[in-house]
Amino acid sequence: MDRPGGRIHTTKPFGTNVIELGANWIHGQEGNPIYQLAKEHGLLAEEGNSITMCVPSSITCQDYFFNQNGKQLPTEQVEQVCCYFSKLMSKAFDHKLDVKYDLRSLGGYLDEEFKASDLASSEDARRVFEWCKRSECTDEACSSLYEFSAGQLWLYTALEGGFFNSMGPGGYQALLDVFLKSLSPGVLLCNKPVKCIQWGLSETTSSFQGACPVRVLCEDGQQLEADHVIVTASLGYLQDNYSTMFKPVLPEEKIRAIERLGFGVVSKIFLEFEKRFWPQDCAGIQLVWEEGPEDREVYKSSLGDEGWKDKWYKKICGFDMVARHPNVLCGWITGREAEHMEALKEETVGEVCVRLLRSFTGWDVPDPLHVLMSQWRQHPYVRGAYTYIPLGVDAKREQEALAEPLPPESCDSIPKPLQVLFAGEATHVKFYTTTHGAYLTGVREAQRIIQHYSLNGEKSA
Repeated sequence: MDRPGGRIHTTKPFGTNVIELGANWIHGQEGNPIYQLAKEHGLLAEEGNSITMCVPSSITCQDYFFNQNGKQLPTEQVEQVCCYFSKLMSKAFDHKLDVKYDLRSLGGYLDEEFKASDLASSEDARRVFEWCKRSECTDEACSSLYEFSAGQLWLYTALEGGFFNSMGPGGYQALLDVFLKSLSPGVLLCNKPVKCIQWGLSETTSSFQGACPVRVLCEDGQQLEADHVIVTASLGYLQDNYSTMFKPVLPEEKIRAIERLGFGVVSKIFLEFEKRFWPQDCAGIQLVWEEGPEDREVYKSSLGDEGWKDKWYKKICGFDMVARHPNVLCGWITGREAEHMEALKEETVGEVCVRLLRSFTGWDVPDPLHVLMSQWRQHPYVRGAYTYIPLGVDAKREQEALAEPLPPESCDSIPKPLQVLFAGEATHVKFYTTTHGAYLTGVREAQRIIQHYSLNGEKSA
């Protein structure tokens, strides 16, 4: 890329205050090195500027829920359904599910439990429950909970201290700058796409003095030789490029991991208005459909054709306020619908969003001044948002295989171990999807190299 940070992307499209196109929050506090670093440097949001996304576990009376007939749903009813949904999710995260759900989808588990509850007799409750599942898709980065493994969810570890820890006025870029300041001038190369990583080079095949076992071939023709290379490319990029990115080809176990793990699409839609049109006590506008895309029958019927593309907007959960932007709303959308949306013009997306806001609320909603969309799926060096665990996948096995260095330990013919190492959120079994997970995998691989030299009695360069 032309900038450091990867899926951290802090921008200022609407004036002097930041908009996060990528990473938005620090998830958890206790044992979270990212939170501790932000706290030490005074980079966390000050009180009153910590606005969170509306999810079932954090709704308040300031979250307005509307059905598609323009009726605002009672807060008590919404809270009752969301509280029940959160309890079901807690059971999955705490590994307290009945064994019958081990090989079932998360959506199937939630539906079966809801159907057996007293809430199932209410149509409004059923529709709010669908909203809860749609919202959970955003958190899990999956196209549908019917494609997400219920039995693997417990492997993810949620750190104590709140899920949404907001950054201060500098955004995530301020935290990124802390790391960048520690680098020597000229060390970081941007606009330097890699074409191929050649590993397992012997002394006879290396043309450079020192016979380094790894050679990085860049698209501009430059060649870089090294003893060790740490690859932090996203899982989405690896899925698209692993067959040509490594020579020799990756071991079968690593290819299987890359192909079987999921890499989802989560997109944001920012709408800037000339002035605020929603009530002062309203923090967000949530959309409750009569037949939403996370209804089981709606989902099943959508698998046979591409009719869902005409209703892509139904995957939008709602529109939340944005910290330090009193006139901006942010819509969230995931999965194949998000991928479809990214290919549309911003003007078209803005018109659809305004139409939704007008029809659901009945308010006088003006046209937006600006529309801004994240486009992580279309980004050639990212190809999505973050990792999820598909139904039928052994997450621990695949993520550990993805993290395994090259050459494999069983390969005795390679003269130098730890030639190519792998980091990134997809390689962390407990903290995938998070920035602290990505950070900790970088620390893990650095420590692996240090340990390698310590065991071999060599002095680290």
